Parts: sequence; structure tokens; C-alpha cells
Amino acid sequence: MSSPLTCPSCTTSHPADARFCPECGMPLVLDGGEASVSARQARARKIKPQFTEGELVRVAYARHQAEAEFIQGILLEEGVPSMLRRARGFDVPDMLAAGPRDVLVAASGVETARDVLLRADVVGPQSTRAVENPARLLVGLCAFVALVAIVAWLGTELIA
Repeated sequence: MSSPLTCPSCTTSHPADARFCPECGMPLVLDGGEASVSARQARARKIKPQFTEGELVRVAYARHQAEAEFIQGILLEEGVPSMLRRARGFDVPDMLAAGPRDVLVAASGVETARDVLLRADVVGPQSTRAVENPARLLVGLCAFVALVAIVAWLGTELIA
């Protein structure tokens, strides 16, 4: 006869012929089997599958590797898997853990990730770098170009 099985999540005992915990749905392990679970397996158990679908989307910006890993830990506690990417222009092997990082999550987990990071006060409500009003940006750019053209024209008039 096999030894009894235990749920790693709610720690209830079950008969040897059961495979999943009826209360929480976790796969059952042999008694004392929790000690043999690696850190990687423990991390994988926290991930909620509904947050793993879709393209990767940037949800946070970190100033260095340690801060990025802290943000990853916050997201993982809510079941949202994430990955890190060096920010553009900082992909230099000599920098190792220094330099900014982008925190990316799957598209299905973006809303949850942003909510979690807002509650943890990691990001502000306006954390995206998107331009709010493109027409306003275009008007400002045209005004700047016109100002530079006037200064250049006045400079040529004073020299002549």
C-alpha cells in the first residue's frame, strides 16, 4: 500500500488513489514531498495560467537589476509571470547588473500587473510614456522648427 498523499497548498491528507486536492485543485505529493520541491518548482506553482497568454507588454521601468527583481517578486505573488529586458541603449555586457530594465508581462496579465504595481506604489497612474495628444506634440514641434528658422534668418541678416 502506498503512503498517503498531501496537498502542498492546503496541507490536507488524501488517500493514495487521489491525484488532485478536491478543495484547491493542486496536484497531490507524497507526505514529506514538499521538501523535495525546488525553488524553480515553487515559483512555477505561483503562476496563474490565465496571465500567460499574448504578446509581451512593458508594465514597469526599473533603474537597476535589483529593483527589477523586486518588481518581479511583487508580480509573482499575485500569480503574474514577468520577464526582464535591458532598456534600449544599455545593453552593454560590461554593465552587468547596472543600468535600467523594462519589466514585461503577457498581454493577458497587463491589467492585473498594473493594478498590483499601483497598489504597491511602484508605478504612478501615468506610468506610460505614450504621448497623450499627438496633435499637441506636432504643434510644439512646428513652433520649435519655426523659431529655429527665424533665429537662423536673423543671424544671416545681421552678418550681411
